[in-house]
Amino acid sequence: MRVVDHDEARSRLLEAAEELYYRRGIHAVGMDQVRDRAGVSLARLYKLYPSKHHLVAAYLRVYGRRLRARLAESVERAAPAPAGSRARLLAAFESLRETIDTPGFRGCAFVNAWAELGGHGDESHLLVAEAVREHKTLLRDYLIGLAEDYPDPRGVGEQIHILVEGAMATSAVLGAEAARQARDSAATVLAAADGARRA
Repeated sequence: MRVVDHDEARSRLLEAAEELYYRRGIHAVGMDQVRDRAGVSLARLYKLYPSKHHLVAAYLRVYGRRLRARLAESVERAAPAPAGSRARLLAAFESLRETIDTPGFRGCAFVNAWAELGGHGDESHLLVAEAVREHKTLLRDYLIGLAEDYPDPRGVGEQIHILVEGAMATSAVLGAEAARQARDSAATVLAAADGARRA
């Protein structure tokens, strides 16, 4: 039997955690189920991730990096930097629509995890809460960066961020329509910002 090194075990565990926790929910999936799906011993699992909260936080961080990279690649493809802030910010909603349209999409993984584990009041869930906040902060900062052409890039970027988050939160019910509605709202926000810039 081939020996699995730490890097491969970690990769298998994170892949299994993402699949199982996102599809079934965190409380519904035990560590033994993650172990079985990953094909890694329980001893190795707990050596790499001492608790379910460590594993969930790790999976969210990896998933968040991949999600943000996919967003950035999509924006660069649709509206390279010379296109300007308005086009680039609106392109983010097309990437969002594509994410929502992906088979098996079950809403925002970070909101789902926060609702199950990361909410206020229980310090044992701080690892998950920190992973969620980290992703949301990095996403907001990316959008602020896209808004660099505006006199108040932070203000514009933060408004767009709220629309992105709202679309993700409602997408489990509305589907890709949530992204379309959020994009329409974003166009209104940006039109107002363009008007303020010309005034």
